Amino acid sequence: MLVTSLRRSSAIIVAFAVLAGCHHQRFIPAKFPSNEALFQASLRELQRHHWGNAVSGFERLTTDLPARDPLLPASYYYLGKAHEGRGEHILAAQAFSRIPESFPEDTLAGPATLEAGLSYSRLWRKPSLDADYGQTALSTLQSFMAAYPDSPLRDRAQKEIDKLIEWFAIKNYDTGMFYFRRKAYDPAIIYFKDVVAAYPNTTHARLAYLRLVEAYKKINYKEEVAETCATLREKYPGDGDVTKECGAAPVAAKPATQPKA
Repeated sequence: MLVTSLRRSSAIIVAFAVLAGCHHQRFIPAKFPSNEALFQASLRELQRHHWGNAVSGFERLTTDLPARDPLLPASYYYLGKAHEGRGEHILAAQAFSRIPESFPEDTLAGPATLEAGLSYSRLWRKPSLDADYGQTALSTLQSFMAAYPDSPLRDRAQKEIDKLIEWFAIKNYDTGMFYFRRKAYDPAIIYFKDVVAAYPNTTHARLAYLRLVEAYKKINYKEEVAETCATLREKYPGDGDVTKECGAAPVAAKPATQPKA
């Protein structure tokens, strides 16, 4: 019994010690002596991936700092980074967006615009889902490309733009296929034509052209079949699927020879 009681007492003592240590290490933004001290401490928490502490620190700074304090745009930027660390993409995008809106001349305005676009992009998890956030991401990234033509971050932005455009093409193509499989050829044609018109450089543009040929054949639109096949042969010369769907290219007629005088 004595041994058991001693063990329990030891366990209780250890538990209190752990709790005391945790309490001692709690991150309390209000207890820092200055905004500069809170900023540096919050940045350390961010670097250590202590996202919750970083969020609480930078959130306080965004409310306490004067409007012209040079730490304010940086606080919004790192607040966005901390929200991203927690997977809070919409809050991250909102924090990043405050910088180009309120501090357009700050050196962080460009990187923050890019980060906002990336955060919105992460909210569109796959092409089949609602694309509103994808549209916001695309417009934000395109704004970044237009506003910061010399930024070293342009390649990263362009890569994300290309991915989003491909996803839009996939979404419209899949919607077209939904109607096509149900023999609703008119709405299917609308979606396939949107893919080739709006996203001509995507991999699904080729597939949309091929499905257009099939749909036109189903409703006996011979002129449209011929025009689409001509476009396919021009854009994808030697493509086996094009030859299978459209046949070989017609041989041009030789000009008639003129009789000798």
